[in-house]
Amino acid sequence: QVQLVESGGGLVQPGGSLRLSCAASGIIFRIFDMGWYRQAPGKQREWVASITSGGTTIYADAVKGRFTISRDNARNTVYLQMNSLKPEDTAVYYCNTGVGGRSVWGQGTQVTVSS
Repeated sequence: QVQLVESGGGLVQPGGSLRLSCAASGIIFRIFDMGWYRQAPGKQREWVASITSGGTTIYADAVKGRFTISRDNARNTVYLQMNSLKPEDTAVYYCNTGVGGRSVWGQGTQVTVSS
């Protein structure tokens, strides 16, 4: 019943910006912590950023200062604003939350940073 749907990925040049969205359904969104992860081909999935139900944010060192996670509880949506993008940011980006001791993931959205 819980569903997360990412959108907003695409192709951007190095130094460019992109905003990802994750729309949630099946949960009381405002009380859930949310996170963004990413996975490049052949690599481990890595954590990118998290935001608590209260709005506290934390970031992986690789994206700190460039990415901003936020949420709009009225729209049941979490965002990832990505600035100063680098080729190494290329990956499939996934939205995540925890429900009853299990992880719930979206389908992912592709971000490609290339000239």
